[in-house]
Amino acid sequence: MEALSGMRFNLAAVLILVGLFGGILLCLKLGQQIGLRNQAEMTETARARLTAVEAAVFALMGLMIAFTFSGAAQRYELRRQLTVDEANAISTSYLRLDLLPPSRQEALREKYRRYLESRLAVYRMLPDIAASAAEATAGAKLQQEIWTGTIAALAEAPPHATIVVLPAVNQMIDITTTRSIATLTHTPGLIMVMLLMLGLVCSLLAGYTIAGSQPRHVSLHLLAFACMMTVTIYVIFDLDYPRFGFIRLDFADQALLDLLSSMK
Repeated sequence: MEALSGMRFNLAAVLILVGLFGGILLCLKLGQQIGLRNQAEMTETARARLTAVEAAVFALMGLMIAFTFSGAAQRYELRRQLTVDEANAISTSYLRLDLLPPSRQEALREKYRRYLESRLAVYRMLPDIAASAAEATAGAKLQQEIWTGTIAALAEAPPHATIVVLPAVNQMIDITTTRSIATLTHTPGLIMVMLLMLGLVCSLLAGYTIAGSQPRHVSLHLLAFACMMTVTIYVIFDLDYPRFGFIRLDFADQALLDLLSSMK
């Protein structure tokens, strides 16, 4: 199921790339045809005014790309940092089991190992959202078991152990909510639609601008513009979904994997 979902997402990504590339090329050609039709009637004054409008639209496109790319990159970095933070939180809570009665430790340590495996699976199962959600539910159940077992163990532990152990367990639980919300946070759909529309409008204007140029020079420029515009917009989209597309965040799971190895 996981492999099938991954194939579907990659197929959708390829379709988006091809569709966007084709749309940009179509707008470039359409703009070129409109430019050729109006070229004879265009005065220098009118051309200068249109150039100012084109510059404003292209500047807006540049700002949109800069802001959306910056936002996607910041969220990517946040997700990476939260993965490390969760590994640290689980590690701290696991180490503080030493403060509990020895008779209670082994059962809790086994639950921690199962819990960490579950947390790894939550994100490794993506883009299979249903399987990931089921694993998250199983992890939440293990959280409750760990909390209940820790409370029971603390009843037999020295009073100072509660002050040290409970905050660590609480932090381990809280970080899961933070990661879940970070995973669901993306560039708003309206902004992505606006970025796509601006890309097509800029392509139309670019085609209009180069109307009348020599054909052998135009083809290369049209192709380069379409390729770079398509790749730029797609990279922004892919960067916003680092567990789904070609840009991956799997390397950050190494902190959790190393912690799991240390528990065995």
